[in-house]
Amino acid sequence: MTDKASLTRSAAYASIATALFLAGLKLWATARTGSTAMLGSLADTALDLVASIATLVGVSIAAQPPDKKHRFGHGKAESLAAMFQVILIALSAAGIGFRAIIALIEGQRTSAAEEGIAVSVIAIGATLALIAWQRHVLSKTGSVAIRADNVHYQSDLLLNAAVIAALVVDQYMGITGADPLFGLAIAAWLLWGAWGTAREAVDHLMDREWPEEKRLKLVEVAARHPELDSLHDLRTRTSGTRDFVQFHVDLPGEMTVEESHEIIERVEDDLVAHFPDMELLIHIDPVGHVDEPDNPMAEKDEFDRLEKE
Repeated sequence: MTDKASLTRSAAYASIATALFLAGLKLWATARTGSTAMLGSLADTALDLVASIATLVGVSIAAQPPDKKHRFGHGKAESLAAMFQVILIALSAAGIGFRAIIALIEGQRTSAAEEGIAVSVIAIGATLALIAWQRHVLSKTGSVAIRADNVHYQSDLLLNAAVIAALVVDQYMGITGADPLFGLAIAAWLLWGAWGTAREAVDHLMDREWPEEKRLKLVEVAARHPELDSLHDLRTRTSGTRDFVQFHVDLPGEMTVEESHEIIERVEDDLVAHFPDMELLIHIDPVGHVDEPDNPMAEKDEFDRLEKE
């Protein structure tokens, strides 16, 4: 098992443990307080548990090496796990919103605010500890599944704060309807988080190009090699924690295979040193070769810009 696989799995196990602990606490607090906001927080934590299990499955599959049927590896399993989380979050938000509307219409009130607030404070502390570990894992792996889990748990901080506010406003300030209104706000926040997570997961599944900043950084590193001044047909994508890059480069037609191989091998070593999780494929064209006119992805303009700077 690689270091990255170990880290992503540790983050998934930590998420599962945290969700189990918080679900038990919030189940007790919901029964004590009758709070719609607390119920929403409980529902979110229950889905956190299911989503964290899905994340564990996703990162475990993604960590498997390429095989005969999956030559590019299994990295997209992380994106599938993230999409599963999105579905769960959306269903949770719909249920919380419906329950909040019913409570608002019926004018329901909460009780036992002290217990509910205490549970929410404990939940905030446990969630902060989990988020800190997830961010450490993300800095080392860039896992899209762990990032989706991290975004979800960041929203939990707001959810727990909202529960505290709802109980204070309802119990201590006597403002009827505050609790279900906070419940509706929680549902809206969950949907917003689900939208952001879905966009990133779909980008990975659809092999979207790297962000422009990262792509330009690759071109800048490549521009240090004069042999690559004709770099064109650059394609980039990300799958799980792995990056895939390919491009064409023109070399003199009279150059031997061995000479061209030495040049490309040196270039590959340098590029992979700057992008250690990258799988690189370089195609050599003879100088003067003209690509198909319907393929306008030449990077010459970017090289020209770098030369002027």
